[in-house]
Order: sequence, then structure tokens, then C-alpha cells
Amino acid sequence: MSNVQPVQNFRNHARAFPPYHYVLLPLVLFNLVWTVIRLVQYPSGDTSREVLVAFCLVMITFIARTFALRVQDRVIRLEMRLRLRELLPPDLVSRINELTIGQLVALRFASDAELPVLARKVLDEKLNDQKAIKSLIKKWEGDYVRA
Repeated sequence: MSNVQPVQNFRNHARAFPPYHYVLLPLVLFNLVWTVIRLVQYPSGDTSREVLVAFCLVMITFIARTFALRVQDRVIRLEMRLRLRELLPPDLVSRINELTIGQLVALRFASDAELPVLARKVLDEKLNDQKAIKSLIKKWEGDYVRA
């Protein structure tokens, strides 16, 4: 069995994590709906508690994903700041901290050759839309290890 992944580009870089998106999330949402239906059909303290627990499970599921993505964004910010320090001309190095996490997340797909030009454009034109920034990338460098 081959472990080769398709080449990433702007159209296919979004990624689902099957155990989360196709198993855990649907199950906890189904459980919440099911317990609410049961509460309507059989109102009691027990069914009220079941709805509360089901709601808590949904919240935990979303919070865990949010925490993982937030940590990933912080790592990307650090990685991109280091990469930009190596690649940008001196006049732009002093502006690295002006880039938001969203801008850095979008720029991470740019090749080393085009990153300085794109960083300048993002800073000078104050581009904030991640899709718009990603669409400017000509030579896409895939990120195959993100969460």
C-alpha cells in the first residue's frame, strides 16, 4: 500500500480529520438531538440531566478541536516568523510582527521564492482574507502534517 499523498494546491488543501469530522462530531450531535427528543417525549429530571450531559459532550468536542487548532496556529506563527526572518529583505524584517496569525497561516503555503513578494503585498495592501491571500500563491508548498 502506497503512502503517497496527492499534491496539495489551493483547491484541495482543506482537510478533514475523519475520526473527528465523520465519526465523533456526528455521534455527539446525534446524541444531543436524541436526548432532546427524549426530553420532549418523557420530561423528567433524568432526561433533563441527559440533555445537559449530551450538550456538555458537544461542547467538549468543539473545545478540544478549537484548542488543537489554536496550538497549531501558534506553531505556524512561530515557524513563519522564523522563515520570514531568513527570507525577507531587511526593510520587511522589521514588519514581520505586523502580520496576523491569519495572514501567516495563509502565507505558509507560498514557496520560499515568492514569499517575500507576497508578504510585502499582504502588508502594503493590508490583505486579511485568507482565501484571497492563498489564491495569490503561484508555487504551492503543501502542508501535509497539520491537525
